Amino acid sequence: MSFQRVQEKLNILADAAKYDVSCSSSGSNRTNKNKGLGDASASGICHTYTEDGRCVSLLKILLTNHCIFDCAYCVTRKSNDVKRAAFKVQEVVDLTMNFYRRNYIEGLFLSSGIFKSADYTMERLVAVAKKLRLEENFNGYIHLKSIPGASDELMREAGLYADRLSVNIEIPTEKGLKLLAPDKNRADFIKPMEKVKNEIIQYKSEKKIIRSTPKYAPAGQSTQMIVGASGENDMQIMYTSNYFYKNFNLKRVYYSGYVPISYDTRLPQIGTPVPMLRENRLYQTDWLLRFYGFNIEEILNEQNQSLDLDIDPKLGWALRNMHEFPVDVNKADKRMLARIPGLGMKSVFKILNARRYRQLTWDHLKAIGVAFNRAQYFMVCASNQFEKRDLTPEKIKGLILQNSKSKYTSMLSNQLNLFG
Repeated sequence: MSFQRVQEKLNILADAAKYDVSCSSSGSNRTNKNKGLGDASASGICHTYTEDGRCVSLLKILLTNHCIFDCAYCVTRKSNDVKRAAFKVQEVVDLTMNFYRRNYIEGLFLSSGIFKSADYTMERLVAVAKKLRLEENFNGYIHLKSIPGASDELMREAGLYADRLSVNIEIPTEKGLKLLAPDKNRADFIKPMEKVKNEIIQYKSEKKIIRSTPKYAPAGQSTQMIVGASGENDMQIMYTSNYFYKNFNLKRVYYSGYVPISYDTRLPQIGTPVPMLRENRLYQTDWLLRFYGFNIEEILNEQNQSLDLDIDPKLGWALRNMHEFPVDVNKADKRMLARIPGLGMKSVFKILNARRYRQLTWDHLKAIGVAFNRAQYFMVCASNQFEKRDLTPEKIKGLILQNSKSKYTSMLSNQLNLFG
């Protein structure tokens, strides 16, 4: 195979892979062994961020953009007139090793269109990871996209060679999936996720007894949902996320604003703005559920089915629950401190530690890094200063917005029109 043809394949299949945002390496602890190449415990993937804030890189490609399905929202659907290509297993292995040796990447994110069958495709994805591990002694990060409908045997083998596995459920609701991808079955997405969850639990249990038990998908599994393609509201999207977090022990759910690529009347038309601000609010809500102790019903419910686009979801909750405030930062527990707008979890832990030694004042809180633009309306401390005006939630919201700057400000009016 000529270099020019491999480069052409790379251009086609890397471009097709850009619509998949579900890549993250946090949670893996695969270490280098036997003088191999790479170390997933210190490495991440394609222009994403680890938990400690490092930006890391990945070779992010599709094995092929041929597909037997005709999902309306997908650029690789079989009816779309695009240039097709497919890598051989060895070509992906060689590209990964060559890019890694040149310090271009720190791992591999490999997905694929489905050609011939789910098992046929999954078998080749597993073969890439297996060759990298066993033949190239590669210990860097590998994320494999699991193919819906693949057999339990292939899913089990995939987890032995990959650090993370993911099955994209694609559309948040079964109704939306049937509308835009009638050939697909939601159960085919659930089966491999259930298999991976059970295998992770089993291998962890066995490792407690037999230390030589291999690691199985040490970075866990994740999924991705497309936002804005099929009409679901924010409550439907986040309730779906909450279900998968609770029932499948997911590490992450990713939200991908739909990029209009089709004139199909079932979809937003080409030229419709990508809902980036809405996507951002969903990620903020996801963060509140995973790290701030919120229940999904507190943020989204029958009375509040959509997130505010002009303010973050924690501020939105606070304005709807003013009876909970002001919070005394010198007395409140961690749960209530975390609910004060303008306080991140780092600030919460700093406050809990600092108040063991003295009563905290506004100056102390400023030094800790509290965002006073928001927090001043919701907390008190060892100081006579406090916003004492009789302000309604609407007035507080207006004052905060008046003094806020956001990279999303320029798109806010358009987003409000789209999702109001």
